[in-house]
Amino acid sequence: MQITVLDLAVFACKTVLVMLFLFVAFRLLGKRQVAQMNLYDLVMIMAVANAVQNAMTGGRGNLSVGLVTSATVILIAWFATRLFIHAPKLEERCIGTPTVILNHGRVLRKQLYRERVSPEELMAAIRGHGLQHANQVELAVIEVDGSISIVPKNEAGKGG
Repeated sequence: MQITVLDLAVFACKTVLVMLFLFVAFRLLGKRQVAQMNLYDLVMIMAVANAVQNAMTGGRGNLSVGLVTSATVILIAWFATRLFIHAPKLEERCIGTPTVILNHGRVLRKQLYRERVSPEELMAAIRGHGLQHANQVELAVIEVDGSISIVPKNEAGKGG
């Protein structure tokens, strides 16, 4: 079967739609869920990749279809990077911003809930920085990549 330029354009459009769907789906999962992917999640992503490959290419193992769909993915990534450089507010809206989850030793439960971080996960991050209690922390922030940054309080009498 001959693949036409129109067929390739349709595959490119399907790729754009699938990429948009995946972007929204992963954005809705939240920072921590994406950052904490385990082996099960990797297997799920591979299954999704296989499913979307068929959605984008119509199940055709044709070289030109593979080149057009992969080039479309690369172009979307390039375009998004350029767009975010020129529109930082759009990047904040799409990718997200760091969120303070503990301030001056006080846990901000509303933000914990919104970011889907359990108090136990926060305490594990605090312990990971050699601290034992939330009141020893000046600031805890969940970063855009899902990691938790901890800034300990300065203790009186310690030079610094």
